[in-house]
Amino acid sequence: MKQIMKVLVVLSIAILVFSCKKSDSSEKIKLTVMVNFQSSEAVTAEIENAIKGFMQENPDIKVELIPGSSEYEALMKAKMAANDLPDLWATHGWSVLRYSEYLMPLEDQPWADSLHPAIKPVITDKAGHIYVLPLDVDVAGVAYNKNVVKKAGIDVTKIKTWDDMFAAMDKVKQIGITPVHMGGKDHWTVGNFFDWVAPSIFVTDEKNYKGDELKSGKFDENTWKLAAELMQKLKDNQYLNVDMLTSTYPDSARALAEGSVAFEFYGNYVNIEALTYNPQAELGFFPVPAFYDGDEPTLISGERTTLGIWKDTKYPEEAKLLLQYLAKPEVMSKIATANGIPAGLINVTSDTGKLADSYELWKNVEAYPYFDREFLPSGMWDTMCSTGTGILAGEMSPIEASQKMKADFKVLFSN
Repeated sequence: MKQIMKVLVVLSIAILVFSCKKSDSSEKIKLTVMVNFQSSEAVTAEIENAIKGFMQENPDIKVELIPGSSEYEALMKAKMAANDLPDLWATHGWSVLRYSEYLMPLEDQPWADSLHPAIKPVITDKAGHIYVLPLDVDVAGVAYNKNVVKKAGIDVTKIKTWDDMFAAMDKVKQIGITPVHMGGKDHWTVGNFFDWVAPSIFVTDEKNYKGDELKSGKFDENTWKLAAELMQKLKDNQYLNVDMLTSTYPDSARALAEGSVAFEFYGNYVNIEALTYNPQAELGFFPVPAFYDGDEPTLISGERTTLGIWKDTKYPEEAKLLLQYLAKPEVMSKIATANGIPAGLINVTSDTGKLADSYELWKNVEAYPYFDREFLPSGMWDTMCSTGTGILAGEMSPIEASQKMKADFKVLFSN
């Protein structure tokens, strides 16, 4: 009897150990991927489809995709402070300046030699390290509805300066259509306006270049006031949608699709998003107007859809395998196409659809990086959004917004 009991105990222990090992095995191959894109965005759906394809090819690896929200940046800052990060995450323009110390260098990966020349310098640090796989390249200007501007008698190739831009907005108002839509409930849409206009005020004109001053810690509030005054003018002249503080980014995309607005200060992802509401919409983009006499209009460039690997992930090989899958031409092409922009690798083509003519028309226009990512310390994006919202809400004047920008710049630069 005792012998039987011993056998039963041994068998019980063996079953328990086997069960634990099976559970551990299941747990050790689960990857978490966080992105800044909201669940309603077309690119999120394509990323989700790609992950499903990856799991079908790799049934022992489970991948959880967590879509973002307007609080994505704050959430990632909290996770960095706690050193509790997802296995992979979207760096939303900050792969080098903000996240590099938490990311695994990836220049040894098989896709690293095929980076698109427009994105390679943006995601490479001074030591030559690359921290993300760029799934596409964000090159953009002012998004517009072709039918609206045609009805208003506007030729976008003639919009060279802000005087030209405001004259075009007046023509749009005259035909009873809103010139510019801003989804201010999603605060990033307000900050995005400043990212679009600030380069022409601070860095694109040689005679008024202040980039080195910003990088050395000097912030000129009077120069920023020029950008804040552009926002104020949009409001004062009723160039914006009346629900500018309560509408959302999806509302902006829908308005562009429906032709109830002419212009929007977003990347070309808004054009692609708009086409999900109205596939027949005729859309395009043109360079951001020059601010100073003698300067030229410019485009905006930077990261759009990028994924990096946490350097402390328990599953580095599985994470690399996921990036290698996403780098496949047939996979990456669909994700880049969802945003309507070029793919991040030179061996991958994407369908830019109705934007193809705009890409061709403006292919030789100089592009500048997102302003806050290149010239402002980490954390200033929040201030850009809040001060812009303050102007729209009538709670801040341009000079007050500029003073707040300077105060926060001083604190954040010294940290």
